[in-house]
Amino acid sequence: MSEVLVQLGTKGSQALLQATKEQINKAIKEKGPGFEVSFGQTNYFFPLINALLKIEVKTLDDCAKVLAEAEKLDKNLAAANGMKIEALGGVLNKGIAALICEEILAALNILAKTHPQKDTAGFLSDTLLRSLGIQLVDGRIAGIAVILGPAKDEDSAVQLIRDFQSRSIVSLLAGNINGLTLRRQLENKKIGMGLENYIVPLGDDYLSAIYAVNFAVRAPLTFGGFKSGQWKEILDYTKYKVPAFVVLLSHVDEVLVATGLGALALGFPIITDLEVPQLPKIDTTLYEALAVEKDYKKIAGKCIEARGLKVKVADIAIPVPFSAAFEGERVRREQLYVEFGGKGGLAFEYLTTKNLNEVEDGAIQIIGSDIDKLEGNKKSMPLAIMVEVAGRKMQKDFEPILERQIHRFVNYAMGIMHIGQRDMNWVRISLDAYNKGFRLKHIGVILHAMLHQEYSAIVDKVQVKLYTGQADVERLLASAKKVYDERDQRLGGMTDESVDTFYSCLLCQSFAPNHVCVITPERLGLCGAYSWLDGKASYEITPTGPNQPIEKGAVLDAKVGEWKNINDFVYNKSNKTVDRVSMYSLMNFPQTSCGCFECILAIIPEVNGVMVVHRDYTGMTPCGMSFTTLAGSVGGGVQTPGFLGVGKLYIVSKKFIAAEGGLKRLVWMPKELKELLADKLKARAQEIGAPDLLDKIADETIATSSEELAVFLEKSRHPALGLEPLI
Repeated sequence: MSEVLVQLGTKGSQALLQATKEQINKAIKEKGPGFEVSFGQTNYFFPLINALLKIEVKTLDDCAKVLAEAEKLDKNLAAANGMKIEALGGVLNKGIAALICEEILAALNILAKTHPQKDTAGFLSDTLLRSLGIQLVDGRIAGIAVILGPAKDEDSAVQLIRDFQSRSIVSLLAGNINGLTLRRQLENKKIGMGLENYIVPLGDDYLSAIYAVNFAVRAPLTFGGFKSGQWKEILDYTKYKVPAFVVLLSHVDEVLVATGLGALALGFPIITDLEVPQLPKIDTTLYEALAVEKDYKKIAGKCIEARGLKVKVADIAIPVPFSAAFEGERVRREQLYVEFGGKGGLAFEYLTTKNLNEVEDGAIQIIGSDIDKLEGNKKSMPLAIMVEVAGRKMQKDFEPILERQIHRFVNYAMGIMHIGQRDMNWVRISLDAYNKGFRLKHIGVILHAMLHQEYSAIVDKVQVKLYTGQADVERLLASAKKVYDERDQRLGGMTDESVDTFYSCLLCQSFAPNHVCVITPERLGLCGAYSWLDGKASYEITPTGPNQPIEKGAVLDAKVGEWKNINDFVYNKSNKTVDRVSMYSLMNFPQTSCGCFECILAIIPEVNGVMVVHRDYTGMTPCGMSFTTLAGSVGGGVQTPGFLGVGKLYIVSKKFIAAEGGLKRLVWMPKELKELLADKLKARAQEIGAPDLLDKIADETIATSSEELAVFLEKSRHPALGLEPLI
């Protein structure tokens, strides 16, 4: 490693150690050594320190003790838990020491209310990490760019961010030079911020970069099944499985060099526009460690190369950028050119199967006026999006799956917003997209290209018809509604008993190597994103992919839902760590969980029932744990009887923990989740002969402790109290 970088990094780590010591002493003097300090919104205390040193920092005195461990690392001595990196003669230990100091300083800034800064995210929660998990494993997010400092000018800032967005890379922003930030440069160019746009400002100071680090280091704890203190395995995980890298722009100093050494220790390469010594591959990185690229048009490509990312860039002939990064973009009223559906008028979308000779591949027809024919101050039009596909392997059951993708594909176009599906959709086209040349035909271009790209194994031809006349849309909608109803009846009648094959989902094994999801008609994937039909379609499309058919074979226990072939498959695909699994039980060999689950089920033995909590609920639950605390026990491919990660809709399934009595066991759930599923819960309760069950299920307005819950359940005579004991 360059002698200059070592010298600068040494000065930087020393400066951070001194600053941290001063800040800790000041805080202790003001508040006392036992004063509690935390990031909140995490089950991992100070995540970096907890992960590497196995120390749970809870007070200011704990901060002082950890600082002593950082000082050992700075001197290349083994810290708590034997933590010491031997690579490059130990110089990277100075980087870890720097990151430890920065994590403490960030927590002290939160305590002093100087973090998060206005219009920035600050610390990133466990809930956010879990919600991003499925997007990371299915490729919608290809990588994470931690960008430090402003670009050389505003146009270069836009160029860089658009290049990352078009490659589905999330940008986390931090740092400023004389008050100038990349965030401000983008705001001046009217670039929308937020995770939905793949741009997250962490903070306007360089210290805020630590929020990206302690976000990344939670991935091996959350998804990988590793425990605090397994520092060698954790660093291997970040090196190979966390697709992050650092982009350093316009400025460098000793502290940033020390921080950079810490990034390299985690396996994250650094790409910069500065004239600094370059570093080839080192022991902790996959490829180049420090690369220089001054041409902003080439920085994104250099980053992808240095981190070894696999990025898909869709080449679609439309006049606006196209990427998953634009999926969450919103078109506001002041940005609007035209809208369809919503409150603005009638709109729907419908996909159907035709014979091969009835479809002209690539044909796009507009029946009615295009959007450039709007009259006066009109801002809305009727719209029917009619997609006709043909394929030798296409099946009627796949129609709703492909139809649901219209939402995703249309949203990938920058400046186009799509919400809902079927006859509840809402489409907006921005004035900027219109001025760039976007017209209705481009919706057809998108759908034709993407259906071929993602479903080529079952789709041979695609044609699209777009109707904008009120009479046409009304006439076609009446026919489409009949098919919607027929589909619901056909799919609603599917049961686990009606099929002889279930499907696996191994998507999350890139993050949770021992986790195997088994999807049945009556139990969707725990992420809530994959149904049995999705698994079937995925297998047809990619026979060697993550969704494999599993013939149920011999029944071992019908009550808990255990089959020999399912056990054999899970055993082999879980790296021989899980030898038995049941589909319908919470207590006997439940399925494992990766970390992407929408909800967690947990037993409450005191009331002979179970509770469910979804990841958006941040309060306390009657089992004495928050969602994040529960998730720390459930995720990472671990089989935990009494606790289970599930998708929301599994709660209203007939197979919902059927072995333990099903829905009658449910005694508590957050009010928001109860309201979301209210209609389905009422219908299911009616089916099981307990029409007033919903009123007997408590929420946080009634109870947040087991004692309060017990009182309410006795008063309401909840059926769980009369069921056989869970334990």
